[in-house]
Amino acid sequence: MKMVTRANLTAWLIAMIAAGFIEVDTVAAATYMVGDGLGWTVPSNVSYYQSWAASKTFMVGDKLSFNWTGTHNVAEVSKAEYDNCTKVVSILGSPGDIQLLKGGSHYYICTVDSHCQLGQKLSITVGSSTAAPTSPSNSASSTAFHSSVLVPAFITIACLNLLCHNTRH
Repeated sequence: MKMVTRANLTAWLIAMIAAGFIEVDTVAAATYMVGDGLGWTVPSNVSYYQSWAASKTFMVGDKLSFNWTGTHNVAEVSKAEYDNCTKVVSILGSPGDIQLLKGGSHYYICTVDSHCQLGQKLSITVGSSTAAPTSPSNSASSTAFHSSVLVPAFITIACLNLLCHNTRH
């Protein structure tokens, strides 16, 4: 009977990844329901959405989902428009999903009546990822790490293991 070595296991793992039998994209982009249970509405506290965002880490590839009932909308605006609650053309109706495609600061307001002045506004900072984003999922996790990075690393490890194993005999 042939003994199972570390090199044999590594070679098997590489073959399974290359064949697609083992999923290496284990971490997917996050979907954030803006405001969680409150949704996107005029909050009772003008800093509600800033407090909500402070506990989150937004990354490129993540998605914001704005959900509301009643008369609201959401528009992505510049910092000056955010600060001044400038009325702009709304880009989305409910539910409004926005995928975060670039890092940096992003600003969102409701342009209905005085909703923005009453606190229905959100500013977030999006971090860039080291890997390409994947399609958003409903799970709250972070950025994807793709097989295009892992497979060469596994091949290198397997080759080193085989070289070391063969030089010991």
